[in-house]
Amino acid sequence: MTASYISVVKLAIFISASSLVCCLPQSGKHDLTLQDDPPDQRYPQHVHLSLGVAETEMVVTWTTFQETPGAAEYSLPMSPQKMTVPSTVTIFIDGGDEHRKYYIHRAHMTHLKPSQVYSYRVGDESGGWSPLFSFRATPSGPNWSPVVAVYGDLGNRNGRSIGRLQTEAQYETINAVFHIGDFAYDMQEDNGRVGDDFMAQIESIAGYVPYMTAVGNHENPYNFSNYRNRFSMPGGDGEGLFYSFDYGPAHIVIFSSEFYFFLNQGLELIAKQKLWLMKDFEAANKNRAERPWLIVQSHRPMYCSNNDDDDCSISKELENNVSLVGGACRVLRYALEDTLYEAGVDMYISAHEHSYERAWPIYDRKICNGSYDHPYTDPSAPVHIITGSAGMQSGHDAFETEVPFWSAYRTQNYGYSRLHITNATHMLVEWVDDEQDGKVTDSIWVIKNKHGAGTYDCHLKEEKRW
Repeated sequence: MTASYISVVKLAIFISASSLVCCLPQSGKHDLTLQDDPPDQRYPQHVHLSLGVAETEMVVTWTTFQETPGAAEYSLPMSPQKMTVPSTVTIFIDGGDEHRKYYIHRAHMTHLKPSQVYSYRVGDESGGWSPLFSFRATPSGPNWSPVVAVYGDLGNRNGRSIGRLQTEAQYETINAVFHIGDFAYDMQEDNGRVGDDFMAQIESIAGYVPYMTAVGNHENPYNFSNYRNRFSMPGGDGEGLFYSFDYGPAHIVIFSSEFYFFLNQGLELIAKQKLWLMKDFEAANKNRAERPWLIVQSHRPMYCSNNDDDDCSISKELENNVSLVGGACRVLRYALEDTLYEAGVDMYISAHEHSYERAWPIYDRKICNGSYDHPYTDPSAPVHIITGSAGMQSGHDAFETEVPFWSAYRTQNYGYSRLHITNATHMLVEWVDDEQDGKVTDSIWVIKNKHGAGTYDCHLKEEKRW
C-alpha cells in the first residue's frame, strides 16, 4: 500500500462526517410539465457529440426507448460517398420507481479529415432517422486556436445561456462546450424525464459541437448513473468521471470533485482518481513543449466568496478551524491544491456557485501575481475561475459583502465563459453576460512564457493570507 493511497484515505475519513451533511443535493417534486414518453420509442433522441480518443474521431451518442439497431451515417458536404458505422447499445435502467429503460447508442465516426465539415444523422430505417446535423472535425496537432464555451449549473428551466450557446455552436464561433457539472436540476427527477427534457434542449448545441462534461453534486443520485450513462467521454475511468484529452495547444484534465463529498460511493475512488491525476500530469509535463497549457476543470471551486453557508464562507472557517460546513472549499485545497501547483497547472476552472468569479493568481491563500501592472503575465501560481451561472431555477448565489483580497472580479449575472487558447503563450478568458445582451463584461489575457512542473515560486513568498 503506497503512501499516496494512505494519504487520500486519511483525507476521506477526515472529511466524511461534515461533507455528507453539507453537500447533499436538494430533492423535491418539480412542477414543470414534462414530455410523455414518445409514441414511437425507436426514434433517436438526445443526439450529442463528444471528442474521441483520436483527433480523427468524433463520438455521437443518442437514446431510444425501445431496442433498435441504430447507426451513424456521415459524409463530407455534397459527397456522394456516405460512411455508415453501427452503434453499440447499452441498456440503462433509471433508479426511480418506474425503472424506465433507456437504450443508449454510441457510434464512433472515424477517419475524419482534419478541419473538414461533415454532415451526419443517426438512427435506422425501422425506427427513423434524426434530423441532419453537422460538425467540424478537430484540426490536427497543437497549432490551432480553440475557442470553447465553459460553464456549469445549467437547468432546463431558466436556462438563460441556451439561446446564445445555440447560436455560437451552429455558427461555429465556438469549437466545443465544457459543461462543468450540474445538469437539468436534476436528471433523475420524475424518473429521468427532467433529464430527458434537458438532453432534448441541448441537442441544438451538442449536436453541432463536442459537449464535454464533468460531474457535479446534482448528479450524485443512484451513484451518478444518469451522468455515467447519458454522456460519452474519452479515456480516463471510462465513465466520464475523470479523463483528459489534448485540444490545440492545451492538455485538458477533468476530474470529479464529488468523490470527496459523497463518500458512500467508496473511498477507493478518491485514491484511484488521485493516482490517475498524478500519472496524467506526469505524462502531460513530458509533452509541454507541444501542448504547453495545462487546464484543469472540476465542479467545485477551491476559492470562492459567495454567502451560501456551505462552500465559501470565510467567517465560518475562522470561527471553527476544523469545520467544513461553511468552508467546503478547504476540502479540495487540502486534497489537491499542492498537486496542481507542483504540476504547473495554468488554470483551474470550476462552477457550483451560481455566479462568476475570477481570482488573482493564487496558491495556499497567497496572491502571486506576475507583476503589479501585469498580474496575469508569468504569474507564480495557477489562475482560478468560477463560471456557474448559465441559468437554473434556483437563481443566483449572493456574495459576501466584503470582497476578499484574492478576488479580482465577480458578478451574480447569468452568463458563461469563453476560453480562447490562442497559442503557446497567450490565452484569453472572457465573461459573456447574458443579462447585458451577451456583452463581454470581463476579460483577461493570461500570458505564459514558461510552462511546466516546478516553474512556480509562490511557496517561497510571504504574502497576505486569511
